[in-house]
Amino acid sequence: MSTFDLLGGTARWINAHALWPDLPVWAYALLALADTHVTTACVTLYLHRCQTHRSISFSPAVEHVMRFWLWVRTAMPTREWVAVHRCHHAHVDGPDDPHSPIVYGIWRVLFMGTSLYHKAAHNERIVEQYGKGTPDDLLERSLYARLSLLGPVITLVTNGLLFGVWGLAMWLAEMAWIPFFAAGVINGLGHWWGYRNFDTPDESRNLPGKYWSILTCGEALHNNHHHVQNSVRFAVNPGELDPGYWYFRALRAVGLARARQESVAAV
Repeated sequence: MSTFDLLGGTARWINAHALWPDLPVWAYALLALADTHVTTACVTLYLHRCQTHRSISFSPAVEHVMRFWLWVRTAMPTREWVAVHRCHHAHVDGPDDPHSPIVYGIWRVLFMGTSLYHKAAHNERIVEQYGKGTPDDLLERSLYARLSLLGPVITLVTNGLLFGVWGLAMWLAEMAWIPFFAAGVINGLGHWWGYRNFDTPDESRNLPGKYWSILTCGEALHNNHHHVQNSVRFAVNPGELDPGYWYFRALRAVGLARARQESVAAV
């Protein structure tokens, strides 16, 4: 049996056991886009605005849903992500910045930003110094941090069971989304190309065009964020979009979220 025969047989077996293996291609694309948007929203709301900068908080149920979603979609332990991002703000665009394109070059950060993130995330000094105050409960220690790679495996199996071979393609897109847009686009282009509303002591930029803000849930407004790091809202001028802030307001309206500094929330 050739390799192609084996692969074809495996694909047929996966599709035979999937619930929805024959949807139109555009349906799988929309599902993957919706999935990655939820992941992006969890990154900006939970990891960034809630855990790193402490500008907002959520009800325990909402917080745990986001922790679980990030585990199965990114395998990024909260403490490591927070530590790397706080280190970035502490040494922005300097030699100790974990992922500045000013230091490493735009192409390395854009396409290899994940490797720079992982290098910093596995630096015990960085994690110990900048990762304080993040969840340290039994679930975090025994599952989310200790077995971080199990999360994406669960997503892979689930995708296959739901969508067959197309689910595996969706999985590849879902796993690549945050490494490219967060580690590459925001950390790279966000310090290299775009416009500046504020004269911050770094090279942060807002990426032009509304589509960048939609795709990143407002994270593309990077210069605005560096100007007031603990602001709940990243958009400051008419025409700037911050979907992350919209989602926060929706959760706040039903009592599931609150701003830790109401004056900042109104900026």
